[in-house]
Amino acid sequence: MPTRRRFKQTRTLDERLAEEAARLREEARALAPGRRREMLLRKARQDETAMHISAWLHSPGLRPPT
Repeated sequence: MPTRRRFKQTRTLDERLAEEAARLREEARALAPGRRREMLLRKARQDETAMHISAWLHSPGLRPPT
């Protein structure tokens, strides 16, 4: 059975998502309106939504169900 390649992340998930969203938005700005541009903007919004969900999950106000 092949071994799984593992490595430690040097940046947090939020940092990686923010960088990816900014890169996608910048790439989309350079394109003319169309399918590719919409796909890039959609992925950027998904990354931003993931950042919001991550922040919500790590918030101190969140409690486990009783």
